[in-house]
Amino acid sequence: MMFQYFALVVSGIALLVWSADRFTDGAAAFARNLGVSPLIVGLTIVAIGSSAPEIFISLNASLSNNPEIGLGNAIGSNITNIAFVLGISALIKPLHVESGTIKREFPVLLGITLWASFLLLDGDLTAMESWPLIVGLTIYVGWLIRVGMKTRVRQDLMLQEIVDELPDTMTNSRAVMWIVIGMVLLQVSSKMLVYGASNIAAHFGISDLIIGSTIIAIGTSLPELAASVAGVLKDEDEMALGNVIGSNIFNLLAVMSLPGIIIGIEFHNNTDNVLYLNVLPMIGLTLAMGIMGYGFAGKKGHINRIEGGLLVGAFIAWLAMSALAELGRI
Repeated sequence: MMFQYFALVVSGIALLVWSADRFTDGAAAFARNLGVSPLIVGLTIVAIGSSAPEIFISLNASLSNNPEIGLGNAIGSNITNIAFVLGISALIKPLHVESGTIKREFPVLLGITLWASFLLLDGDLTAMESWPLIVGLTIYVGWLIRVGMKTRVRQDLMLQEIVDELPDTMTNSRAVMWIVIGMVLLQVSSKMLVYGASNIAAHFGISDLIIGSTIIAIGTSLPELAASVAGVLKDEDEMALGNVIGSNIFNLLAVMSLPGIIIGIEFHNNTDNVLYLNVLPMIGLTLAMGIMGYGFAGKKGHINRIEGGLLVGAFIAWLAMSALAELGRI
């Protein structure tokens, strides 16, 4: 049986990533066929689609009465995106960032990170605390659209790259087909992943939080890794950092809020793991990313290979600490 559970996790991750891509391509093409601005499509549909795996995992984990998987996935994905995805990208090629979009969005990410962390300090996440996160998501998307439409695309490398990376056009019938197939397979694959992961956790006595923040978070961060590495190889450094910032914002506002809204989360017996092994590393890595990539005194932001190596090293250390803490708990 254990082999079957691991097979469900691996196949669930692969199918989840594939179906998210198909859904995003179909939705983006359909919106463009309806006359929606390519920039708006890139800032909204594509951005939401990249977080679809985490959203569906959080939704189905909550419906299966495993809300800590959703919470762990949200926080663990943010840690993985910064330390692993951005670190690997910088190791491949030093990142040089000059986009005004990123400089506007990083303070937003930092503020949302601190807000979400504050909500977890009391050992739970209630519906009353979670609904404002959804409202914040709506405000953030609206702000993105407003700022994007006011900025001339050709004058901002990040916005230009967002438009250039949109999927190829397709007919409405084909777009709708991929939307439906993507939605169905996102639901199926996320259920497979949650079922397999929760049974593995139960068998080995591992907490749902650790499973969500490590194995599942790494799996659902694969699209960000692929997009960031592809961007770096094409000298689109802004895309690498922009993907991470945008994904992390959606993770906290959309992914983390769902378990609180659907079922509510209480982790009073696991507060140390949540706060010290997840929340504090997330805050620290977010600050480190900002210091490395923001750029001060009119200089361009950059993340060199040494800094990339430090990020990957921090990721490995975090995984080791999580494993040791779990072994101590067991």
